[in-house]
Amino acid sequence: MRRCKMKLLVIEDDMIIQKGLMKGFQKLGYIVQVASDGEQALDMYFDNTYNLLILDLNLPKLDGIQVLREIRNENKEIPVLILSARSEVQDKVSGLDNGANDYLSKPFHFSELEARVRALLRRNFKTSDTLISSGDVVLNTATKKVYVSGQDIKLSKKEYGIIEYLMLHKGLAVKVEEIVDAVWETADDDYYNTFKVHLATLRRKLPTGFIKNIRGQGYYVE
Repeated sequence: MRRCKMKLLVIEDDMIIQKGLMKGFQKLGYIVQVASDGEQALDMYFDNTYNLLILDLNLPKLDGIQVLREIRNENKEIPVLILSARSEVQDKVSGLDNGANDYLSKPFHFSELEARVRALLRRNFKTSDTLISSGDVVLNTATKKVYVSGQDIKLSKKEYGIIEYLMLHKGLAVKVEEIVDAVWETADDDYYNTFKVHLATLRRKLPTGFIKNIRGQGYYVE
């Protein structure tokens, strides 16, 4: 079974939306915790470590903007996506000016929210991590080199793109479509066979079984 290391805090007082988000992201392999008001959100944030926050603005006890300000006073890097019924331009400007990385208005499609979460996590990892390791494999995102047991292995640009994407999402199964979209910058079906060819050559250069597959869910590394 895959082990996801992406941990989300969903701050939402609407129980129906809260449960829907928890179920949806857990199904995708994320670890999800929830808070129902602003004070609880801050308590949970300062007691735990999260990879991303999904923040409603209309919260009991402490408004979402106040929560955001408190978090940004302590942490400038953690991605925060505001998910709010406030859809006026000035609300979006206020949220972004106070430190949110993205803003999605309600009602929303879960697929769009999930895509935005993936984009924020990808952007955050690419700017914050230089060395990523798993077992005997070490990837350097600055030099674009991959080492196996200390030895530099030669990869094509696409092979490197595939392993980098998997390492950035270490522990989380990602679909072929997502990898192709990130590495080839297209979701065209014509690239899927090309992906399989590059994946096969990449696997031969890495330890046996390093890149794993979960049928119907995608590829991952531990």
